[in-house]
Amino acid sequence: MATNPMQRKARNSFLLGMLLMLVISGAVIALLFMQLMNLQKKEKETMAASVNAYVLNQDVSSGQVITTDMLSTQVVNRNLVPSNATSDISIIENYSLQDKEGNDVYTKIENGQAKLFIKIASKNNKEYELKLSDTNNYYIEEGTEKTYVDLNSVPLVAKVTMKKNTLITTELLSKSDNMVQDDRRKQEYNMLVLPTDLATGDYIDVRLMMPSGQDFIVVSKKEVELPVINGVDSPDTIWINLTEDEILHMSCAIVDAFQKNGAKLYATKYTEAGMQAAATPTYPLNESTLDILQNDPNVLEKAMNAIRSRYSSSDMTKLRSNINSIIEKEADQANANLETNMQESVTKSKNSRQEYLDSLAGVVE
Repeated sequence: MATNPMQRKARNSFLLGMLLMLVISGAVIALLFMQLMNLQKKEKETMAASVNAYVLNQDVSSGQVITTDMLSTQVVNRNLVPSNATSDISIIENYSLQDKEGNDVYTKIENGQAKLFIKIASKNNKEYELKLSDTNNYYIEEGTEKTYVDLNSVPLVAKVTMKKNTLITTELLSKSDNMVQDDRRKQEYNMLVLPTDLATGDYIDVRLMMPSGQDFIVVSKKEVELPVINGVDSPDTIWINLTEDEILHMSCAIVDAFQKNGAKLYATKYTEAGMQAAATPTYPLNESTLDILQNDPNVLEKAMNAIRSRYSSSDMTKLRSNINSIIEKEADQANANLETNMQESVTKSKNSRQEYLDSLAGVVE
């Protein structure tokens, strides 16, 4: 069919317009596709860099016990938070403060003060305030009756005061056994007989056994840290955090152990530290150390009251007299043993310190 020039020109213009529209549409689609691909790539990169972290959903005071209801999870960029907020997240993920029956411990604010509470299923889910005794054991009260509650894990406490939405790191938390006190210090000992399988993080009692078979608890439930020398745990040296009165207890026990042949100062491990309460120390101090404690301004009043109560009984006085008589029977030999063993301890400390410094120098190089 013949067409005139005007019709042919109009048709060509239409086809050219359609072709141009298809080209532009294709370019737009290609551009949108590339943007979509880039967006998906960025989302994948963001997801790969994102991790779960825990934040506080309320204000927390220094020394306050952390319960799971205080914590919320947030997705954060791994590169924008400290590594210990994510690398050790399992410590918090696996943390659940409950009693042995599986009842959760939670926090409530009453009159501006945070308190611990527990609902006990075996008591018709009745709510009780969970209180801490002077011996660091938790209990509930029903009228005048006091019932102790065994927890399934060692409570975590806040080392410092923190505000709501604070990102939680392991350095901000401590186990309740290691709550920071003004008189707490890290002490190093190398004269103890240690369990074969002792490792950093284990809890121990330090005990003194006399040749007569008498066995005394000097300090109880202390978390152990082993110095690492040349990549290997030290075989004979430990670090433990002690209060001023516990340091004096240890010093007195060390002297007693060194003065008598056959005496042994040794450590025993807790099998389930989170479920086992701390043992009560039974080691009787000598009079001179007691005098120091009475006049030492660094000993906290709470500790001093506990010591007075513990050593006011006649039984403890008798035990101390027995130890003194054992040592005094061989006074000259006891003094010789003390001098020799103290010198050996000093030498061992120097050698361990040098090995430690050498290991650090090797890392730097």
